[in-house]
Amino acid sequence: MSHSPEKYHGPFEEGGIYHLYNCTNNRERLFITNENRHFFLRQYFKYISPFAETYAYNLLPNHFHVICCIRSAEVIKNHLIALDEASRLKTEKAFLNHTDTLFNELIEAQFHRFFTSYSMAFNKMFERRGNLFQRAFKRIRIKTDEQFLQTLVYVHANAVKHKLVNTLTAHPFTSYHEYLSNAPGNLNTTYVFDLLGGKERFIQFHETQTNYYYDDKDMLDE
Repeated sequence: MSHSPEKYHGPFEEGGIYHLYNCTNNRERLFITNENRHFFLRQYFKYISPFAETYAYNLLPNHFHVICCIRSAEVIKNHLIALDEASRLKTEKAFLNHTDTLFNELIEAQFHRFFTSYSMAFNKMFERRGNLFQRAFKRIRIKTDEQFLQTLVYVHANAVKHKLVNTLTAHPFTSYHEYLSNAPGNLNTTYVFDLLGGKERFIQFHETQTNYYYDDKDMLDE
């Protein structure tokens, strides 16, 4: 099934919830060791948390999925103003001068900073050269609660879909475990629990819906 470029590469908007996806060039390995996976997550939250809050993630052998909500322009502007002026990047300086017109460019640039930081470390560790990620990373705007919940299950069950594991809990590098834990983490779990009616309903919903997570034709097919 073919899709228009706009479907996967629409502009980022403040307050928008997105299902993000990126894979490696030529289906190379994205992770070799567990430390790569831990480093990936550390870099993701380091670079993205000031610009978006995250609801879910899943790390697969050659790609990853994320669900996040882009923060408001005001919150992002205040974050950038608080930075030392000398440390601001060109895109950040331009955004502060043109907040109304350069919002998408700023968010895209921040994701590319994250991709670059991971790629450079990965290439250095494994003596690799060239781009690791596909440049045009995909995203789908989530517009309804129903779509959000179906995408949430899709992301958490992606390792099951690819037959890497048989159960949701068997795959270690997914945010599903953070929802089951009582320890503080990097995700906005409150939003999801409020939407579903608590942790037990969250677990039940995933267990009953996992077999159907790939039925939505509007979802990514990875």
